[in-house]
Amino acid sequence: MTPKVRLTAKERGDEVLRAAVRAFAASGYEGTKTDEIARLAGVSQPYVIRLFGTKQQLFLAAVRSVCDRIEEIFREAAADSPELGALGRNYGRLLAERELLLVLLHGFSASGDPAIGDCVRERFGSIYTLIRDLTGATPQQAREFLSAGMLMTVMSAMQVLGPDSIPMPWAAELARTFD
Repeated sequence: MTPKVRLTAKERGDEVLRAAVRAFAASGYEGTKTDEIARLAGVSQPYVIRLFGTKQQLFLAAVRSVCDRIEEIFREAAADSPELGALGRNYGRLLAERELLLVLLHGFSASGDPAIGDCVRERFGSIYTLIRDLTGATPQQAREFLSAGMLMTVMSAMQVLGPDSIPMPWAAELARTFD
């Protein structure tokens, strides 16, 4: 029998955070319960609360984690070629990690909550600034890039763009405009 490997507190926290991203992507902030996240992570609900404090704090951690990953993907793209086109070509990686985009959309939706709104606005601003810093894009170019990215994000949420998308003629036509 193989001995069970004990995770460190950091590793267990990362596991809970990954479970939270999955749960919040599926059900949003209001529709997700901490006991569901605990079940996905294989821990108790009190342990989730001990790690993150409240569901709101866990959601904020999930939003920050998602934004960190988006920024990481953009930095990797810019390392190869510091231009908007390179960042756009790497957007496919975001589509492949659909949960990232869904959590971001749920963050926008929950922004009426002051703490969530503050976090989402700050992080979206950081992504905007990063895009400009990495590529030298003008504000208008960055706006056009973000506009196309948001359309792709919404299409991904509707499951008409990205892996396992549901074929729709209008979506295929629109998707070709991103090339």
